[in-house]
Amino acid sequence: MMHIQCVFSPAPRQTIDVMLTLPDSCLVLEALQALKNCPELINHLDVLEAALQNEDSSGIWGRKVPLTEVIKLGDRLEIYRPLLVDPKLARKKRFKGQGKGRTGLFARRRVGAVAGY
Repeated sequence: MMHIQCVFSPAPRQTIDVMLTLPDSCLVLEALQALKNCPELINHLDVLEAALQNEDSSGIWGRKVPLTEVIKLGDRLEIYRPLLVDPKLARKKRFKGQGKGRTGLFARRRVGAVAGY
């Protein structure tokens, strides 16, 4: 038997940390199924179901892994929630909201140049 740590963030700045005891050479898929029985995650079963269906919604130590990956002693299993906004679009919107771009990185630019270039 081995102990692993499972981390899940249901909302920004909120984390749930669960310690699991699993048999040796357990797969990520089996660990996610074992998490269904944890009382800490009972309100988030929809996210667990999505993690069981989607290869991109779980990882080990910040690295996305397939559901067939074998978990080793001391690993930290992470469950990722889906993105609500595309990060590239969010950055573009923040940049446009800052005005003409005359401060910071674009403070010194040649005459007639477009902001952001």
